[in-house]
Formats: sequence, structure tokens, C-alpha cells
Amino acid sequence: MKLLAFDTSTEVMSIAVQNGADVYEFVGVGGAQASSRLIPEIQALMAQAGLALQALDGIAFGAGPGAFTGLRASCAVAQGLGFGANVPLLPINTLHAVALHIHAKTSEQTITAALDARMGEIYWQVFDFSAIGLGVPVGEPQLSKADTQSFALGTLPTAPIFLDLAADMFAKSLLTAPADALPLYVRNKVAQTTAEREAAKE
Repeated sequence: MKLLAFDTSTEVMSIAVQNGADVYEFVGVGGAQASSRLIPEIQALMAQAGLALQALDGIAFGAGPGAFTGLRASCAVAQGLGFGANVPLLPINTLHAVALHIHAKTSEQTITAALDARMGEIYWQVFDFSAIGLGVPVGEPQLSKADTQSFALGTLPTAPIFLDLAADMFAKSLLTAPADALPLYVRNKVAQTTAEREAAKE
């Protein structure tokens, strides 16, 4: 398959291009820099892989949960590239990517994946890997107060993991038209008020 995948949902920007058996990867600083650096780094990696956008079978992007600005940047770039090259999109659940990464390292069958949601909270979701395949979600992504005793943070979603999930989605015809691609927001509130920050300090 020929796939492009990228994620800017965290402070790390991750990009991967698959051209048949070859995979090319870029990892850089995300956050505020992602909106300005994502497209140039995609272009550079596509050139390294010897691929034109029009040759892609699909474009996978981190739909969320994650940082609001990062999700919007990722979705906007995916929509623009998809429209321009007439390529379908594959929105990836970032928590699923985290769970798959942990499963590959530990072989655990039930995994609760978590990501830092800031403001003293975390995004989390349970995934079942007991059946053949790349795991299935158990329930919807959740938002809870951070509890480091129950949730281990540190594993981030990465574009190479997206490639596995994207290939599986492509095989199941789970494609999204660029016009229908949307970020997955679990929390509608972007930041705390001054009063809330002061209360948290106390």
C-alpha cells in the first residue's frame, strides 16, 4: 500500500510514509510549531519516499483525542491534501494507536490507553486485544481527573502505528471523504478560567 500518516495531537509531531514494504518516518517538535512545519515535513518525506500525493491510497491522521490546536491542524492539513489529490482519509483514534503500541510491547489482552489532557485531566479508553486483529474499543473515549496510580502516561501515538490501523481500515472500506473528516473532541472546554486556576493551586 501507499499511505501517508501524521499526528500532531501531542507535543511531538510524527509523520510516516509507506511505499510498499518501505516505511519512512519523521519525528519533530509539535505543539505550536506543528501548524507551520507539518506540510513542509510531509513534502520532504514524500519526496524521500519517491511518492506523489496523487499516488497515495489513503491519508491517515490523528483525529483525537488530543490537544485542540494540534487536532485542528492535523484535520485541516488532511482535508486540504485529500481534496487536492482526491485521496480518501482515514481518521485514527489516537488512544487506539497508544493501545496498539503498548500491546505490541507487552502482549496484554486488555489495555487502558491514556493521554495527558492537561488541566489535571486525562483522556482514556479501554481496548480488547483478545481476538485476532488490531484490537477493538470497549466503550467511548473518556475524560477524567488525572490519577497516575491508575493510568500510566508516557506512550504517545505515532504515525508508524497509524499505518497499521489505516491499512486495516482501508481493507474494511472504512474511508472518509475529506469534507466529512472531523477532529474527535472529548472535552469542549479548551482552558481553565483564572478563578479555576487559582482554585486548583489552593
